Amino acid sequence: MEQMFKRWPTKLLLKPYLCSHSHRLYRHKTFAMNKLFGFTIFIIILLLISSCQPAEKHQRFLITGEAQGTSYTIIYYATDMVFTQFQADSLLDAFDMIASSWEENSIISRINRNDSTVEADADFINIFKQSQRIAEATDGAFDITVEPLVNAWGFGFRNKTEMDSHVVDSLLPLVGYKAVKLAGNKIVKDNPAIQIDYNAIAQGYSVDWVAGFLMNKGIKNFLVEIGGEVLAHGSKPGAAQWVVGIEKPAANADAPQILEATVALTNRALATSGNYRKFYEKDGIRYSHTIDPATGYPVRHSLLSATVIADSAAIADGYATAFMVMGLEKSRAFLNEHPEMEGYFIYSDDDGNFKTWATAKLRETINEQ
Repeated sequence: MEQMFKRWPTKLLLKPYLCSHSHRLYRHKTFAMNKLFGFTIFIIILLLISSCQPAEKHQRFLITGEAQGTSYTIIYYATDMVFTQFQADSLLDAFDMIASSWEENSIISRINRNDSTVEADADFINIFKQSQRIAEATDGAFDITVEPLVNAWGFGFRNKTEMDSHVVDSLLPLVGYKAVKLAGNKIVKDNPAIQIDYNAIAQGYSVDWVAGFLMNKGIKNFLVEIGGEVLAHGSKPGAAQWVVGIEKPAANADAPQILEATVALTNRALATSGNYRKFYEKDGIRYSHTIDPATGYPVRHSLLSATVIADSAAIADGYATAFMVMGLEKSRAFLNEHPEMEGYFIYSDDDGNFKTWATAKLRETINEQ
């Protein structure tokens, strides 16, 4: 775990009641694609107060704030406050200038405008490579070029288009992860009209980004949460584990948030994606914000939320999105072949009742309510 963070910058300067609402309706600085302008499942970070007192000379520091159109929470234990809210805000602002499509002069925005002078930095390239690996592993269920469809269906940052099969067919040629490639530090697109959007992985990556900064500051026991994506490292005093909660699917976007399950995390990351809060209805049909890159249409299946636990928040984030496209059966089969990850799915049966499925290892430890 420590090695994966060694490359993170330390020169950048860097709010819990951790009850993250994970709205991802980014207002001004956002990664606005189907997952961020869509709804990422509400994750409750249960900060259960331990009866154990902190180790001598170590204090609990809590930082919370707003970034990427959502909230963030950082908790860490150290002898003094070596990481502040100002540093956190500065760090996340710097990340926006790499991966936020809402920042006009960010690297990703300039690439999407086909600015020939822009060069991708190391973090942009790392996100690109991770995205392409997930895309390849999931046969394109995860795809960073799906933005034109997301916008057209009304879940992006542009006005909704009146959709029909002709519009979908006209946009599909602009979607395909194999049509974008990395050549040195340049992104090459087969069609200049292709748009890259890191929404479905960038928030997780920003969690890893902050975690890496904390590691480089010598902080070993911490939890970072941004918009519901979580990474927990080490433990609380007395070896108490960090505990994260997963929301039960709601009937509509305004329904109260109810806890479905809790899971303990140690040196692992967790991300959840779902369909049940971000949608619209037209002519009696519900349209989900999750768009299938292969068909160009919103997905319509029984999977309501997908939670993934992995070594990094970016990986968990990306696969949670991919599973919402793949559906229950394909996602279960995938996880059974990939023991390096754990998964928890909430789905509806033929009678509309909520059911859950978990990977074998997670089923032994998860605490369902």
